[in-house]
Amino acid sequence: MTLVDSHCHLDAGEFDADRAQVVARAHVAGVAVQVVPAVAAAAWPKLRDVCNADPGLHAAYGLHPMFLAEHRPGHLQLLREWIERERPCAIGECGLDFFVPDLDRQAQQFYFEGQLALAREFDLPVIVHARRAVEAVIVALRSTGGLRGVVHSFSGSPEQARQLWQSGFLIGLGGPVTYERAQRLRRLVSEMPLDYLLLETDAPDQPDAAIRGQRNEPARLAAIAETIARLRGEPVQAIAARTSANAERLFGLRRH
Repeated sequence: MTLVDSHCHLDAGEFDADRAQVVARAHVAGVAVQVVPAVAAAAWPKLRDVCNADPGLHAAYGLHPMFLAEHRPGHLQLLREWIERERPCAIGECGLDFFVPDLDRQAQQFYFEGQLALAREFDLPVIVHARRAVEAVIVALRSTGGLRGVVHSFSGSPEQARQLWQSGFLIGLGGPVTYERAQRLRRLVSEMPLDYLLLETDAPDQPDAAIRGQRNEPARLAAIAETIARLRGEPVQAIAARTSANAERLFGLRRH
């Protein structure tokens, strides 16, 4: 069984002490490939170095809405330069966060739209953060047009999921789907077409139910795949194969 973790912050400081062991455990668990999205310009060099250490790690560069205080308008031009030089698999993590009350929505929109324009120009997928902002994200994606990508840690409605699929976007699901209280999410994943699903851990955040309160890591992707297989009544190998193929197609990945 081969799995692709479509969203893991392996460059995060939480992994500094044992990053090599974390990657090794992921390989043992069948997680052969990880997409590692960025959060702020200052962290791009470290992220690049982390991904260069293993051929199964693929970098994405972007400006996360929750790190708004660290962003500057000039970072969009810097992002262009990094894209041209480093040839990442995607742009992100970018998006909108309306959950945190003191994040300036106009500034979020500026950086999000700037990154969407770069994604269209360079024909790259986008990795989108949409917390309590799925509708606004859909509007922005449609306004820009010509895009593809994934809305990670999806928490919207089935209708919003369908709108995203129709716009060329997949949805990423991880630890939250393993919690029994997540009934809407569980219904969605039990009924949705597998062609639009990506698996993710969002490690070190969003641990699954079996390790709640602990540091998450990419090896836990297997537990997420098993939960989704149970919800759908399908073999876990089939879930792994389809979602891995989706990730490889979207991000242009190759297995090593």
